[in-house]
Amino acid sequence: MKKVVLAYSGGLDTSVILHWLIEERGLEVITYTADVGQGEGVADARDKALATGATEAIVEDLVGEFASDFVFPALRANAIYEGYYLLGTALSRPVIAKGLVEAAAATGADAISHGATGKGNDQVRFELSAMALNPEIRVVAPWREWDMRGRADLIEYAERNGIEVPATPEKPYSVDANLLHVSYEGGVLEDPWEPPPKGIFERTVDPEEAPFEPETVDVTYANGDPVEINDVALDPAGILELANDIGGRHGVGRVDLVENRFIGMKNRGIYETPGGTLLHHAHRAVESLTLDREVLHLRDELIPKYAAIVYNGFWYSPERELLQQTFDAIQEPVSGTARLKVYKGSVMVQGRRSDRSLYDPAAATFEADDVYDQGDAGAFIRLQALRLRNIARRQR
Repeated sequence: MKKVVLAYSGGLDTSVILHWLIEERGLEVITYTADVGQGEGVADARDKALATGATEAIVEDLVGEFASDFVFPALRANAIYEGYYLLGTALSRPVIAKGLVEAAAATGADAISHGATGKGNDQVRFELSAMALNPEIRVVAPWREWDMRGRADLIEYAERNGIEVPATPEKPYSVDANLLHVSYEGGVLEDPWEPPPKGIFERTVDPEEAPFEPETVDVTYANGDPVEINDVALDPAGILELANDIGGRHGVGRVDLVENRFIGMKNRGIYETPGGTLLHHAHRAVESLTLDREVLHLRDELIPKYAAIVYNGFWYSPERELLQQTFDAIQEPVSGTARLKVYKGSVMVQGRRSDRSLYDPAAATFEADDVYDQGDAGAFIRLQALRLRNIARRQR
């Protein structure tokens, strides 16, 4: 092994890894930085990587692909892991891994490398994705090889070797951002009883400091995808950006979760997903009008399975693709508009309408109608109760 492509963010872990791969493993290192909407760091990644010893530094814009080919499919599936997590980090890993594998092929590298720890989910996500795309790919995972045991060791290594890094002993938690969300883990957040430090959040205002006037937001869907916000048509990345702006200024989308990692341990994560939270609620509202009851209920039974598949790193798996095809077929009639009210961290559905609506006001009304004979309900209930009555007789 002589040349490796490193997934590089410019943060503490990958900055140290870049130096370590060169000095300790004697490898030529090409860095690969994927812009998935994380904002800070992308513009400086090339210069920083070259200054630390990389022979080449690739920076690639994947924002559009990430939004359209990874985030939107998950939103069509209403994918939520363990009731809270909209899978922001899990969805970014397969698109980054795809770019990483393509960069390795283009540069003639022998292997890829990443900064995921041996305890986390990301090592699984990166490597499963890479192996699904290139079965012969080789991986260098420094956290599974070196003798450094934690972030404090990395900070000390960086100081000793003159590597500029953003983490400090006073602010040691890890931050990962993309267009869908920002996550915070580690350091002071490892005590699940302690609240997140004041000022930790980057994308949402504190709900207590959000505007005292609620904001009304209309989200229009076509075949399960959001295509307009407040009558403004945008591409997937633009939809997410605008939804983030609206949700962020009202403190929407904060989550404090102790989740079950695939590797086997529990982990406390802090997430903020303002735009994704708005779009999830709007999507559910339009679905409530347009999907048949049994189709909706059957799909909802499969959501936890889909979410676990994505969370565990199996994006490029036949089971995820099969479920995606099923979910996407279900979304064909999901077109219409949901009206939301956002206020101080909350999202409330205010209305929904659709040309494909299955809602029949004549049948649902509490007033007189000519489409429903209320007397029919008696026989329906007695038939439903037949087995319950038989059980009760036997018990007596």
